[in-house]
Amino acid sequence: MTWLNVEDRDRVRILTMNRPDRKNAIPPLGFADLADHFDAFEVSDQRVLIMTGANGDFSAGADLDPDLPLDAGVAERQRRMKVVGGAALRLHRLTKPTIAAVDGVAVGAAMNLALGCDVVVASSRARFSEIFVRRGLTPDFGGSWLLPRVVGIQRAKELALSGRIVEAHEARDLGLCLELTAPDGLLPRVLELAASFVDQAPIAQMFAKQGLDHAWDQSFAEALDLEGQSQAICFTTDDVTEGIGAFLEKRDPEFKGR
Repeated sequence: MTWLNVEDRDRVRILTMNRPDRKNAIPPLGFADLADHFDAFEVSDQRVLIMTGANGDFSAGADLDPDLPLDAGVAERQRRMKVVGGAALRLHRLTKPTIAAVDGVAVGAAMNLALGCDVVVASSRARFSEIFVRRGLTPDFGGSWLLPRVVGIQRAKELALSGRIVEAHEARDLGLCLELTAPDGLLPRVLELAASFVDQAPIAQMFAKQGLDHAWDQSFAEALDLEGQSQAICFTTDDVTEGIGAFLEKRDPEFKGR
């Protein structure tokens, strides 16, 4: 059985990391699997991706099983890290909404996998950690880029340099997650949130994601230029005609993504 389970609920895809005996740790070839699944979602008819883990945990990050070989040279390690980075980049470039549903542990690469999603919802027993330094490692899966944008540079450094565990309520206060739920309410709440994304205009959502993702690396003038270009394209779509028509006719729009 594959370590990733795929379930489609109407237009929502749920991708579940399923290695409960290893707290859903990502296996050595697992980052390539993630990249393939992100690519498959991008070209699918599903509109929202939910990333989660099985049996009460999100994921313990990259598998550091002591039986796995650790004697690879720098060149080989760098080659493997390109695969890790490639998966992170595929997730970041998805044009459709993504949600992380975090229960239990989300540490190391798995914490950054969650932060790489557009929205994180966590249960009250969630625990986050940039645990890398406790293993003699440095953040990966985009953590050095994602974390300061979420919590600010000083807090990001404190979390990365200590590798400490962040309990659920502090995670919410720091902005690592949008909100907390009871453990048994996590998936229902995330599905409810996904439903609020599903029926909106896909092209508009794509441009909204792009604009917000560039918010920290462009000037205000550049942001206005990007907004102008994106909005001009949106005005040429059938979705704008449908959206305005639905507003005038006082009905819900039916967007087609064209």
